[in-house]
Amino acid sequence: MTTANDRQLRLFPHLRFSPYILKRLGEELNPSPEHGLIELVRNAYDADAHSCRIRLENVDRANGRILIEDDGVGMNEENIENHWLVLGQSSKSVDEPTKLGRTPVGSKGLGRLAALRLGTVAELISRPESKPQWEYHLKIDWDRYDEASVVEEVELEIRARKRAKGVVNGTVITLSGLRHQLTRADVTRLARGLLLLADPFSDNPSGFDPRLESEEFKDLETLVNQRYFRDAEYHLSAALDANGRASARVLDFKGKEIYSATHDELTPRKKDGYHCPVAQFDLWVFILNKETLSTHNVTVTEVRDWLSHFGGVHMYVRGFRVSPFGDRGNDWLDLDRARVSDPELRPGTNSSIGRMVVPNPGNFLVQKTDRSGLIEDEAFRELKRFASDTLKWMAKRRLHDREQKRAAEKTASTDRVEQSKQSVAEAIEKLPAPKRTAVKDAFERYEKERVQQVAIWQKEVQLYRTLSTAGIAAAVFAHESSNPLRRIFLTAKKIESSQKEKLGRRYGPPLQGQIERIKSDAEGLQAFGQLTLSLIDHDKRRLGRVEIHGVLQRVCDNFQALMKQRKVEHTLQLAEGTPFLRASEAALEAIVSNILTNSLNALGNSTPGHLRIVWKTNIVGDTLEFRACDSGHGIQGIDVKDIWLPGETTYVAGTGLGLAIVRDTVRDLGGSVDALANGSLGGAEIIINLPILGA
Repeated sequence: MTTANDRQLRLFPHLRFSPYILKRLGEELNPSPEHGLIELVRNAYDADAHSCRIRLENVDRANGRILIEDDGVGMNEENIENHWLVLGQSSKSVDEPTKLGRTPVGSKGLGRLAALRLGTVAELISRPESKPQWEYHLKIDWDRYDEASVVEEVELEIRARKRAKGVVNGTVITLSGLRHQLTRADVTRLARGLLLLADPFSDNPSGFDPRLESEEFKDLETLVNQRYFRDAEYHLSAALDANGRASARVLDFKGKEIYSATHDELTPRKKDGYHCPVAQFDLWVFILNKETLSTHNVTVTEVRDWLSHFGGVHMYVRGFRVSPFGDRGNDWLDLDRARVSDPELRPGTNSSIGRMVVPNPGNFLVQKTDRSGLIEDEAFRELKRFASDTLKWMAKRRLHDREQKRAAEKTASTDRVEQSKQSVAEAIEKLPAPKRTAVKDAFERYEKERVQQVAIWQKEVQLYRTLSTAGIAAAVFAHESSNPLRRIFLTAKKIESSQKEKLGRRYGPPLQGQIERIKSDAEGLQAFGQLTLSLIDHDKRRLGRVEIHGVLQRVCDNFQALMKQRKVEHTLQLAEGTPFLRASEAALEAIVSNILTNSLNALGNSTPGHLRIVWKTNIVGDTLEFRACDSGHGIQGIDVKDIWLPGETTYVAGTGLGLAIVRDTVRDLGGSVDALANGSLGGAEIIINLPILGA
C-alpha cells in the first residue's frame, strides 16, 4: 500500500550533474583547441554572418585571451537561455534554411562547450537583429562551477543594456585567462581550418569570410588572408546538371578557354549520366618553377608554402566544408597516386587546390554521425567518379598537346640543323681556295663526330626507354601480384598446418622442404614487389635534406628478404654521425639499389660458400666515402673503366644501365665514383665520394 508520504518522496528528486561532467564533455572529448573554436565560427555561419573574426592575444603564454566576433543576426535573452545555454540540444534544422538560404551546420553544443572552457572566464555579448536597440551580456566564471557540488547550484545572469548608436548586429565571445597556451601547431591547424571552412575561393559575394588576427603568429594570419588562385597555370571547371550530365572546360591563367568537353566526350561509358546530385568541381593547377611564375608577382616558395597548408580537393556540401576531405593525408581523389604514372601532366595535392561544391537539396549526400566525413554510398561514389573522369580527360588533352608540341619542336630542330649546315657550307664556299679546303675538312670531321655522338645518345635513350618499360612492367606486376602472392603464402601455411595435424610425427622431408620452399619463394616475390613500389614513390623525388645513412639503412632493409632467401650476409659499417646533403631520396636510393642489385647478381653466379655484402662509410672533412664490397668473383670479362658505359654488361639478361645510373647520379650530386675489380672481400668494390653539408 502506497502512503501519502511515499508519494511525496517521489515527487521532488530529479537528476543533477556534477561539474566534472563539464570537463568530460568539454576538454576531454575535444582535446584540440581549434575544434572548439571552429565550432564557434560554425555558429556564426548559422547566424547568417558574412564575416567572423578570431583574435588571439598572448595565447603563446598562460592567461592569454581569445576574442570571436561576428556580424550575424545575434541572440536575444530567450535565444541565449533556451538554446545557447542548453547543451546537447539544437534548435537548428537542415530542413529550415536561414534567411540567406544557408543550411545550418553547427552541432549540438559540445564543441562550443569545449571552446568556452578554454579560458577560466567566458563572456558573451549579443546584439540581436530583432531588437536593434538592445544588447545582452552573459558572464560564465568556470571557477564557480569547480567549487560547486552540482551544476545547478551556479546561477547565471543575462543582463540587458542599451546598445550604443551605430553598433551593428552580431555576437562577441571573449575567452579570458586561458588554461593552456596555444602552440604554433594549434594555431596552424586553426588557420587552415578557418581558410577552408566556408569560402576560401573568394568568388561568392554572399559568402562567409572567417579571419584570423594574431600579433604572435603574424605569418599564419597572412597565410589565412592570402590567395594565389590567379597565379594558377590552369583552372579546370566542371559541372554536373540535374540529369547527371557533365561538362568541363580548362582555362589558362588569363581566363582564356583552352579546352572544353561535353558529357559524351568526358565519359562515353556513362550515357545515362551520373547518379548523384548536382555538383560543381573546380581545380586550380600550379606549375611550381621560376620560369612559369616569373611573370607573376609571387615567388615559388610563397605558393608552395600556401599549397602545403591548403592544397588538395575540398568538399563543400550546402555551402560548408566537410572534413576530412582535402585535409593533409586525405587524398580522396587519389591525385598523388595518379601523378606517379605521369608527373608532368597530372596535378598532385602539393601542386593544386580545388573544391567539389554540392548544394545537396535532397540530402543525397549524408554526413556520418561522428562528423568524420560522408557516408560513401552510391551517390558519393558516382560523384567521385565524375571528378576522376574529368581529371583523366584533362590529362589526356594535355598529353595530346604535349605530343604535338614535341613533334613540332623535333621537326623545327631538324630544319634548323639543316639550315645551319647549309649556311656553314655556303660560308665555306666563299672562303679563299687555300683556306676553303682546310675548313671544309675540319667541318667534315666535326660532322662525322657529331653523327657518332648522336648515335651514342640515341643508343643511350633507347636503353633508358627499355629500362623505363621494364620498370613500368615491374611496378604493374608488383601491384597486381601482391594479393595472389599473399594467398599462395597463406595457402602454404594452411597446407603445412593441416599436414602436421594429419601426419603428426611422420610430417617431415620431403613434404616439409617443399612447403618451406613455396613459402620462401612467395615471401621473396612479395619483398621484391614492395621494393619496386617503394622505389617509384614520387614524394622521394622532392629535393630537400637527405640523411645518407638513413637512406642506406632503409634500402638495405627493403632488400633484406631477398638477401635472406639467397643466404647472403649483409653488414653495414657506418661512420659516427648523421651525414646529410641536399638532394632527393630517389637519387640516393638509385645509387644504393643499383649497387646492391649488381652485388646480388654477382653472388648468384658465385660458387656456394660464405656470401657477403658489406657497406662502409667514412667521413673526411666535408666528404663522405662509400665503399660497397661483395665476396663474388669480381669484375670479369670487361675492362673496369667500361663498366660505367650504358649497355655494357656481362649478364645475359642485363640492361647495362645500373652502374651508368650510379655514375650519372653521383656526378649530378657533385661526387666521384670508382671501382676495384677485386676488393677487400675478393669481389667487386665500388668507391663513391660525395660532398656533404654536415655530419
